[in-house]
Amino acid sequence: MVGRWRKPIAGMALALAALSAAPAMAQNKTLTISWWGFNGDKLEEIILKPFRAQCGCELVFETGNNADRLNKIKIRGGSGVDVVYLTDSYSQIGIQEGLFQPIDRAKIPNVNGIYELAREPQGKFGPAYTIGRVGIIYDSAKVSAPVTSWNDLWREDLKRRVSLPGITTTAGPMTVLVAANKAGVDPYKDEKAAFKALEQLKPNVVKNYNTGSELVNLFSTGEVSVAMAQDFTLAQIQAAVPTVRWAELKEGDYATLNTVNIAKGAANPELAHQFINFILDPKIQQTLAERGVDAPVATAVQLTPEQASRWTYGPKMIASLKRLDYEKLNAAKNDWLDAWSEVFGK
Repeated sequence: MVGRWRKPIAGMALALAALSAAPAMAQNKTLTISWWGFNGDKLEEIILKPFRAQCGCELVFETGNNADRLNKIKIRGGSGVDVVYLTDSYSQIGIQEGLFQPIDRAKIPNVNGIYELAREPQGKFGPAYTIGRVGIIYDSAKVSAPVTSWNDLWREDLKRRVSLPGITTTAGPMTVLVAANKAGVDPYKDEKAAFKALEQLKPNVVKNYNTGSELVNLFSTGEVSVAMAQDFTLAQIQAAVPTVRWAELKEGDYATLNTVNIAKGAANPELAHQFINFILDPKIQQTLAERGVDAPVATAVQLTPEQASRWTYGPKMIASLKRLDYEKLNAAKNDWLDAWSEVFGK
């Protein structure tokens, strides 16, 4: 999912190496993948090399963050790439702008073996290949009573001890949803009440963070002992502060999904379907989880308690997640940016 600390993949180098290895083949059977370019060595070993062997094709990559890559696809009118990796908030934008084509699920039979939440998260478009969550982490050595509810962020004993994700991060807009729930209102209908609740939370907030590494540093230095965070930050924070725990919230955590779509103007849609089916294979999903790349969506994956501890994993946990309406959330973001500045920019 978004914002993970991973080793960058040399996208162009891989592409050139592939093309030089078999130029004749590349002329007829090339798959172009748009993705972040993280975890290069592991993905080459687990996915790319075996997929090349299976398909007899060459792979070319376009790398970058969500916004930049989606914008390139938009400028090209939905062409230039075949497969598109995005977080669900950005894939929703792509869907609304008509940049993706519907997925033929008869061509990706492995989709039947993944969690229901991941099968059709955005209707007829691409599935999710991994699921994450946004919740609360806290230092159990410094917080007297366990955190068990989103509303605990407002507790008096947590004054000047909380960090929130900045509004422009993946988890940032979810702070508005949490505040709206605290206020008992619909955030899309009563934004004012939601931000009033955030203003009431402000005395507890030390700082808003914008990167995972920044959050690690805040816990490491002891500046904060509670934070709203994505699950991929947990392992690194616990490595620095072993007493940090993931809170078991009675209301549940928010789901974050990474999706994989086929561009509207894909040159090789059949090969794109084949690739999506490949990355949903239980054996591939098992290895990705074991090697610390992504949480699995294939229900056949079996992890040890130690392996599972870092992931959003298992039917019980998946069922507890709160799904977001990104069509509404994306439409509200600009107004929320202004309101956020009014609260935290003072």
